[in-house]
Amino acid sequence: MSDNNEVPGQPALGGGSFAARLRLPLQLAVVLVVLMAISLSVGAVGLPLGDIIGGLVGGADEPANVIIQEIRLPRTLLACVVGATLGLAGAALQGLLRSPLASPFVLGAPVAAALFAVVAVAVGLAGAASTGLSFAAILGAVTSVGLLVLVAGPRASLIVLVLAGLAVTTLAATGTALAITLAPERFSTAEISFWLLGSLEARSASHLWLVLPFLAASWALLFWDRVAYRALALGEEAAESLGIDLRLVRLRVVSGVAIGVGASVAVTGAIGFVGLVAPQLVRPLVGHDPARLLIPAALAGAALLVAADIIARLASSAGEINVGVVTALIGVPIFILLLLRQRRVLVGAPT
Repeated sequence: MSDNNEVPGQPALGGGSFAARLRLPLQLAVVLVVLMAISLSVGAVGLPLGDIIGGLVGGADEPANVIIQEIRLPRTLLACVVGATLGLAGAALQGLLRSPLASPFVLGAPVAAALFAVVAVAVGLAGAASTGLSFAAILGAVTSVGLLVLVAGPRASLIVLVLAGLAVTTLAATGTALAITLAPERFSTAEISFWLLGSLEARSASHLWLVLPFLAASWALLFWDRVAYRALALGEEAAESLGIDLRLVRLRVVSGVAIGVGASVAVTGAIGFVGLVAPQLVRPLVGHDPARLLIPAALAGAALLVAADIIARLASSAGEINVGVVTALIGVPIFILLLLRQRRVLVGAPT
């Protein structure tokens, strides 16, 4: 696959100079940096900017150094890389399936990954911070996507895709409920709730280093077919006529989504709707070009999850709430709005 941004024989969907295309990612990067600074400053102990800078380089007093380097910085960086992965996965799925409703959560991948993670820990196959847990969660994500393709078929309509995703999600949620019922007493319901609702609480540098290799592999796979997403905007037949092997594209995208989502769930639990919301926020700003959407969607996903984590820490005086609850409160109304916009397509009415 060519490394340029053009589809052979077709004009670019998202024209404009290189500087113009770079403007949006730079703006999003600035927003992300600001949110990261806020994330480092807020919590049970508020820190001024001077202590944050000093803590990053080890020049602050001992308590500030510990708070920044061992607690808040790993948590903030983890929110960035997981949010970026979910945003990128959503943009890639939407490009592959040519549907604004496609996202890892809607297709059931996070819930299935969480189920496999819960089972692996509950039966003693993996520890709470181990590579084995990541592989278990990835296997769950792969299983969910494979089951989705089996149920809906590779050329499913939008309504069949959404209904198949609902079926996979329901099956995974039922399996998790069964795991709660049958889990040994040593495995508490609170630990299972973590995987169901998602959280960045008590995440450390070890979790960040554990997940980074998997996420890097996911990013590489999802970026690989950026030109194919643009060609698919013209339709599958047109894409195949341009020499694109759709079977390999589907394999790479499904693998990238499964690895990224599975690894993310292994360390943060099931955080939903970031992969749905992030691409929607930036799609109008890139001319609806699926190839140009990838980097902005990743940056938007990172910013969205960092912002959600800040809200989760500050929303309740009784203690922080799960970040997955915050992203659901943001994502569900947007999902409903998208469904309303797509209802003519869902019922098969002519457009």
